Amino acid sequence: MSVSNATATSISHSEKRTLWRFLGLYAFLTLLILILGSTIYYNLQKDLMLQTKRLQLEEYSKELIDGLKLLHIYFDRYRTYPRNPLYRSAIYDADKVRIFSTLKHPEGVQLDKVIYITDHVIHYIHVLDSYYLGAKYVVVEIDDDRTWMMQTWRNILLYGGATLVLFLLSGVMLVRLFLAPMRHAIHLLDRFIKDTTHELNTPVNAILSNIEMIDHSRIDPKEAKKIRRIEIAARTVSHIYQDLTYLILHHQIASQDVKVDLSALLKERIEYFRILADSKKIGIETDTQPGVTLVVDPGKMARLVDNLLSNAIKYNRRGGEVFVRLRPGELLVQDTGIGMDEKQIGEVFKRYKRFDTSVGGFGIGLNIVAMIAQEYGFKIDIHSKIAKGSEVIVRWDV
Repeated sequence: MSVSNATATSISHSEKRTLWRFLGLYAFLTLLILILGSTIYYNLQKDLMLQTKRLQLEEYSKELIDGLKLLHIYFDRYRTYPRNPLYRSAIYDADKVRIFSTLKHPEGVQLDKVIYITDHVIHYIHVLDSYYLGAKYVVVEIDDDRTWMMQTWRNILLYGGATLVLFLLSGVMLVRLFLAPMRHAIHLLDRFIKDTTHELNTPVNAILSNIEMIDHSRIDPKEAKKIRRIEIAARTVSHIYQDLTYLILHHQIASQDVKVDLSALLKERIEYFRILADSKKIGIETDTQPGVTLVVDPGKMARLVDNLLSNAIKYNRRGGEVFVRLRPGELLVQDTGIGMDEKQIGEVFKRYKRFDTSVGGFGIGLNIVAMIAQEYGFKIDIHSKIAKGSEVIVRWDV
């Protein structure tokens, strides 16, 4: 698929953002499912272990009960609580008061349960039908070797990790599948813009060249006014053409950095846009220090200045003002236009971002400014207030 690198880069960044956002959400939901599944699996394994241990503990409890019976009958002779090195035990009366215990943790025994695990020990509770030595509850305790737990976690990490990787790979394939129509549409749009841009150049230049050759002093004022409108429209189209051309071709053209007289360049570009400013009765005031120079590509610097001036005029109110100041290391462009809030300022450099659709354009001007500034290490500060206007300051090292 043959597209320009500029658009391809834009597509790539857009795809990556979409891919990472989707994969992030996809991975989050997958993790939730895996955590839920792992929790269920863990609890099932725990219950299976307890059921297996219960058979063993029931045998121990029977042995203990037999010992309690014998002690109950021959208490005067033995007076020794039955013990076994394989388990620990305790007996409680009907009021759940401990009578005797060899448990590790006799406090907090849950006599209302049958079998449970806590603090790495397993408790089994048996309720006696007959009271021996006043005991109603018999508790048998053994240590949990945690073998089942380690095996369970090993399975969770192994199979859960493999499942997560499989789901993520499936997610990547799904995203690419979903993005294919968008890539195709952007490719068609890129070809359309490229072809349209190429076709615009010749007629626009012809219009501007012929207008410049007209002797306005020899034509009727009404006709001159119409010609002026044509010139304004042609210059607007020319500016759009130059921006689109830069986006498409800037990667193919190496920067030709030379020492540029910014004072002269700024004066030239202001004169170019003055006719557009006059059409909206916008005044342009300048405070430019002569002799300010910078080593930069003159074409790229002209694009930067043009887009700052164009925006200051485009988003200004009728009868407003534009103030331009140039100092060594700093260019300021200020307007009295519609202004922006903090959220809009944060998004102003995004490509195709427009905050007022009534003024036309594609929303690429400040994106180009940001691209050029990034290439040369310029710093851009924007200050703006709604209905008060905006101020853009471009700074560079001197």
